[in-house]
Amino acid sequence: MRWLTTIAREIFGLFVDDGSFALAIVIWLMLVVVLLPRVVASASWASPVLFVGLAIILAQSVLRYSRKRRK
Repeated sequence: MRWLTTIAREIFGLFVDDGSFALAIVIWLMLVVVLLPRVVASASWASPVLFVGLAIILAQSVLRYSRKRRK
């Protein structure tokens, strides 16, 4: 059975390199889908809010990775 978990881990690793980065994206998407329609009256703000949130998550991930590489 150990080979099965190894295969599953390898397949997961093909799609997800940084688990915290992927988790942050999923959480942000869920927040935008659930909360944004209740908070913002106009639907035209959905795309910019989604983009800015994802850009912040990406920038934070890049900064964290660059700090880790320096050490």
